[in-house]
Amino acid sequence: MQKRIAAIHDISGFGKCSLTVALPILSAAGIETAVIPTAMLSTHTGGFEGFTYRDLTDDMRPIAGHWKSLGLEFDAIYSGFLGNVRQIDIVKDFIGTFRRRNTVVLADPAMADNGKLYSVFDRNFAKEMAGLCAMADIIAPNMTEAALLLGEEYIEGPYTQRFIEERLKRLGGTGPSKVVLTGVSFDPGKLGAAAYDRETGIISYAFSGAVEGIFHGTGDIFASAMFAAYLNGHPLASSVQIAVDFTNGSIMRTKQAGTDPRYGVNFEAGIPEFIRSLESGV
Repeated sequence: MQKRIAAIHDISGFGKCSLTVALPILSAAGIETAVIPTAMLSTHTGGFEGFTYRDLTDDMRPIAGHWKSLGLEFDAIYSGFLGNVRQIDIVKDFIGTFRRRNTVVLADPAMADNGKLYSVFDRNFAKEMAGLCAMADIIAPNMTEAALLLGEEYIEGPYTQRFIEERLKRLGGTGPSKVVLTGVSFDPGKLGAAAYDRETGIISYAFSGAVEGIFHGTGDIFASAMFAAYLNGHPLASSVQIAVDFTNGSIMRTKQAGTDPRYGVNFEAGIPEFIRSLESGV
C-alpha cells in the first residue's frame, strides 16, 4: 500500500531547497506527499538579494483543519524550516492530531549552520525547536543545530569519534529514538553523517569525499533522501548511506558543471540511481 507523508516546509520558487527538493525526491521514492508551506519566497536567502517573502503562518491551521475534516491519515510527518515560534506550536499540534501508532515523525531543525543561528532566529526559537524535536521519532540536525538543541557552544571539526557518539546519545536522550547527525568529519578529506538508534544501541557512519564550497539545499536533499529510504524499508544505517551518496553525487555534478552554487545542486540527474538504490538490499 502506498505510504502518505505530510511535509511541512517553506517553498522557494528558485534555488532548489526545502519543498522544491523534498517533494520530487519523496514522490520519486513512491511516497504520496501532501504539503503545508510555511512561507513562500521568490528565492532562498543564501546569497540572493531583494527576494520576496510571504509568511503563511495564518494558513497552516486552516489547512490542517481541512485535512482533519476529510479524515486524512499519514504514515509519516516531516517538518523542515519553520519561520517563527507560532509555526513550531502549529507543527506540535499537527503531530498531536495526526500521529497514529505507526506514524513516523522526522524533525529537521533547520535553524543554523557554520556555528551561527540563521539571522531570523534567536535562542528562544532554538529552545522551542528543541521541544518539537523531543516529540519526533527521528531528528536530523547538523553540528551547529545539535549544539543549540543541547544548549552548548558550537565546536568546529574535525571531531573525535568519542565526541560524536557522546553527542548522539545525549540527543537521543532528549526524546527521539533515532538521531542522524550531519556535517560529521574525522579528517578534512571526508564528510558525512552519523546515526544512532537508541532502541538497538547501534551507531553507524556514512562518509563521502569532502567537496570544497557552499552548496545550498543539500541538507534538505539529504534529509528527504534519508527519510524516503527509511520509509521504503531500509534500516537507518543504510538509509543514511543512501542519502550521503545521493547528496554527494548531486554536489559533484554541480561542481563539475561549474553551476552557480546559489542555484542549488543537480539532484535531478541522480534520481534514477537513487531509485535503484531504494530497490536494492531491502
